[in-house]
Amino acid sequence: MPNAEHIAPSLYEKRKAVYPKAVDGFYRRLKWAIMAVTLAIYYVTPWLRWDRGPYAPDQAVLVDLANRRFYMFAIEIWPHEFYYVAGLLVMAGIGLFLVTSAVGRAWCGYACPQTVWTDLYQHVERFIDGDRNAQFRLDKAPWGPAKIAKRLTKWGIWLLIAVATGGAWVFYFADAPTLLKDLLALDAAPVAYGSIAVLTATTFILGGFMREQVCVYMCPWPRIQTAMLDEKSLIVTYKDWRGEPRGHGLKKTQTATLAETGDCIDCLQCVSVCPTGIDIREGPQIGCITCALCIDACDKVMAQIGKPRGLIDYASAEDADRERAGAPARPVIRLLLRPRTIAYLLVWTGIGAAMLFALGTRTRLDISAQQDRNPLYVRLADGTIRNSFTVKVRNMEARPRAVEIGMDGLVGAVLWTGGARPAATRTLRIEVPADSVAKQRVFVGAGAAGAVREPFAFTVRALDAEGGRGRGDAQFERPEATP
Repeated sequence: MPNAEHIAPSLYEKRKAVYPKAVDGFYRRLKWAIMAVTLAIYYVTPWLRWDRGPYAPDQAVLVDLANRRFYMFAIEIWPHEFYYVAGLLVMAGIGLFLVTSAVGRAWCGYACPQTVWTDLYQHVERFIDGDRNAQFRLDKAPWGPAKIAKRLTKWGIWLLIAVATGGAWVFYFADAPTLLKDLLALDAAPVAYGSIAVLTATTFILGGFMREQVCVYMCPWPRIQTAMLDEKSLIVTYKDWRGEPRGHGLKKTQTATLAETGDCIDCLQCVSVCPTGIDIREGPQIGCITCALCIDACDKVMAQIGKPRGLIDYASAEDADRERAGAPARPVIRLLLRPRTIAYLLVWTGIGAAMLFALGTRTRLDISAQQDRNPLYVRLADGTIRNSFTVKVRNMEARPRAVEIGMDGLVGAVLWTGGARPAATRTLRIEVPADSVAKQRVFVGAGAAGAVREPFAFTVRALDAEGGRGRGDAQFERPEATP
């Protein structure tokens, strides 16, 4: 057995439970409002209806995997238009860059799903167990009927929230009312129950028990965001030049002279309300999610002891140095509107405007053609060369449409669908169902004289009053001429 003196120390520290204290103030009320809005959007959106006519689903937001469609109110995205989804993801990324460079980790502090659900779980915990001190006492108390009842009640409510969270997610992928009936009747697909189970478990565990560990250890964003912060970014800052040396209690601060102590009385209220359990007075750190609850707590204490607010406040490193030197802080708008944030905003706006323009001008009728490769061509009895194509006509309207398929180029060529070759026909008429793709095998015949590979195009034209056109490139293959 190795000598105890040579046993390597543990590199891991046991988690210290965090019991955030309830606080009231501007930023706490802002968090309440954002939590209400985000949760309402998440839970309510699948139940919103949007009339798209008799041939399309009426769910406002739907990811229809079976039919490979994405619906968002009046917008319908097809598989070949996935670049719109990519554009939305790029906009989301640039939006995060913009927010982070302007106001630090505001996304993490207010709108991140982990933050929102953890905050909701903590409010449930305070309602059942009491505030910070009561939670301390309950955790240290031996297990008994009262503690078991409180634990089961709290966990039961957490579980209901988690089930509602997982259930709401699957409603985005199927008609919500129909899926709910199937779920309750135990007739839904196994993947639906599996998805709800996984999301229920992750919500329950991450929001109820891991909490700040997700933000500090699991999430990559705290590491990435440091590259987007600079000396002009607004972050939650403890103004040590004003707070130090600490007074260590209200009575001692009142009896000491201003030269002996700063405004901080070491009341630890900023630590008590922090959802990740950090001490903001130690400076910027990875555990700070910029929720600003410490600002609310500190401002309340400053009001009680007759000191000006803002000992802990949103401030940039540049303005912190200015205040330290005695200069007044600059207006917030000047910190937000600066070259870096304006550049992010212009890029974000440009991508959004380009996507809106593309959505507004995109064609609702399209055609593409794939040539049969075996055989590449056939020489008919009269010397005509025939090529075969599988033509796909995409109707992106929520109604059936009659269309005409034609050709552009390939002078003298004829077009037919099967059986005997017609005389000098360059167009075909077909019916395309609503919101679908119609496949049609067609033959193109042309003379043997000409290029070995001659480009041309299939065209499609809607025959209704609204019209619409599409074009798909192809090429006609001929055998090489014999000498």
